[in-house]
Amino acid sequence: MTTPLHQLKAEFFKTLAHPMRIRVLELLSERDHTVAEMLAVTGVEASNLSQQLAVLRRSGLVAARREASTVSYSLTSPQVGELLAAARGILTSLLADQMELLGNLQAETSEPADAGPGPGREAPRRGTARTRPSCARRLSPRSAPSPWPPAKTSVSPRGSPVARKRRSSATKSSSGVPLPP
Repeated sequence: MTTPLHQLKAEFFKTLAHPMRIRVLELLSERDHTVAEMLAVTGVEASNLSQQLAVLRRSGLVAARREASTVSYSLTSPQVGELLAAARGILTSLLADQMELLGNLQAETSEPADAGPGPGREAPRRGTARTRPSCARRLSPRSAPSPWPPAKTSVSPRGSPVARKRRSSATKSSSGVPLPP
């Protein structure tokens, strides 16, 4: 029985699903590198780099070549570098679209310096402050409203889990039999 192509593709992308593996593949798409060179550039521990290189070797994306006491790595296919370049292009386009959308939102929500009465605007009533509607808040990636309701926190009437544990252990003897109150 053969494995469906979509499952093979999923396994392939799982192999790429680690930032260090992507970084190693980007380095190797430029030229072959020794382990020492990759350690210097990435700044990770040797054991971590070794683990990621082993995953990439097992998947067939990189090949190792020993030269005396050094090991050099290279891509097995230049198409891997092309895939990484395509991914970079897609991400750049997505981020540019998001930046444009954010700029449009900010432009819509900002008011001109002269916010006095004009076409489509009423003058504020005397004695009232002109406020922005709540839906016109400026949104940034960090201050965007969450789609989830706020988490409810509750405290049990018996106190914290530590206090409950202390009370329960104080009511049992060393053999685990409950003590009388």
